[in-house]
Amino acid sequence: MTTFNLALLPADEKQAIELDKQAAYDVWKVRSDQEPEFYLEQQKAKMSDPEQLSRYQQAVDLYKTLI
Repeated sequence: MTTFNLALLPADEKQAIELDKQAAYDVWKVRSDQEPEFYLEQQKAKMSDPEQLSRYQQAVDLYKTLI
């Protein structure tokens, strides 16, 4: 069995994982009617880094099809 220690990843990879997790959770909240649809736009508006915004949007698009 192979194990991975996520704490040993570089900061940018950790950030990508966190953005992916946040996108999945945000889409779940919208799909389960805990938040309105514009909640996703509010979350994107909080991001100032274009790279983070792009990663988040890609993850949101993915999870919208999966959830």
